[in-house]
Amino acid sequence: MSLVAVKDFSGLNPEEAGTWSVERSRWCCERLEDGDILWFDALPFDLPDADQKFLLSQEQRSSAVHKNISYRPEQDKLRGFTSESRQDLDRLHQIMRNYSAQVTGFLSRLLSPYASHWKLDFASFRLLEEQGRALPLHKRNDLLHVDAFPSRPTRGARILRCFTNLNPSQPRKWLVGERFPELAKRYAGEAGLARMAGRANPSKAAWHRGVTYLKRAMGMPAQHRSVYDEFMLRFHDYLKERTDFQRDSSRIQADFPPLSSWIVFTDAVPHAVVSGRFALEQTFIVPLGALIRPENSPLRTLEGIAGQQLVA
Repeated sequence: MSLVAVKDFSGLNPEEAGTWSVERSRWCCERLEDGDILWFDALPFDLPDADQKFLLSQEQRSSAVHKNISYRPEQDKLRGFTSESRQDLDRLHQIMRNYSAQVTGFLSRLLSPYASHWKLDFASFRLLEEQGRALPLHKRNDLLHVDAFPSRPTRGARILRCFTNLNPSQPRKWLVGERFPELAKRYAGEAGLARMAGRANPSKAAWHRGVTYLKRAMGMPAQHRSVYDEFMLRFHDYLKERTDFQRDSSRIQADFPPLSSWIVFTDAVPHAVVSGRFALEQTFIVPLGALIRPENSPLRTLEGIAGQQLVA
């Protein structure tokens, strides 16, 4: 893993003459798919000073229930924030809507091979200080992990995330671990990949789909997860549970300065947030067919280890 600084991105401004080539966009995609992090030392999109000041002034009053304030672009819904002031609520909603649109527009130009294929997922605002937070083990952000979403299975599509450190004075400190292929070779077996892969045969997959459809018909919440999704959820928890991995595994510390942004495939880059507050984030789900190097994806890596398909 390495941090790749993207210095000259002025050609991505739609108001300027476009100088950002298709080749440079492909190069950025390749770096991300290889497990690197693209880093911008200044805000690469518009986030007005007044909006920044408003976000920094907020307090999350429902932190016992929600880790973050979230915004769902497809439904235009804000979650995780309560206020007695309707004006404040509307203002925060507008800011998160604008942030999501700004990031989406910027990445559509930076990572153009993905833009017509990805699914726009949630955005979030993370107000709370990460260092010392009292969270259950599997929800802790300060332990090295790879991302998987319990309520939003990807079926092998990639989890791409853009982060912004809005803190005006403090860096957001991450630990970043080794690349996913090495990680999977060392730990996927012990995490139960072979056992779970046995559920990928057509008859068992059909049975699980039937159970999901039945639950939905009965009005029960249910998401059909592929074997890949089930394993990635397990792998997320497994890595956090292993004290020796958290203590001894190879990692570097990455300090992201105030008002910088970074982009990373968090389903393949083990990461932990050591400290920091006031971070913005937007997630995209990128299908395998849009990737430059799909063979580098976690799905293909795990299928190579298991010797069979993990998404029926």
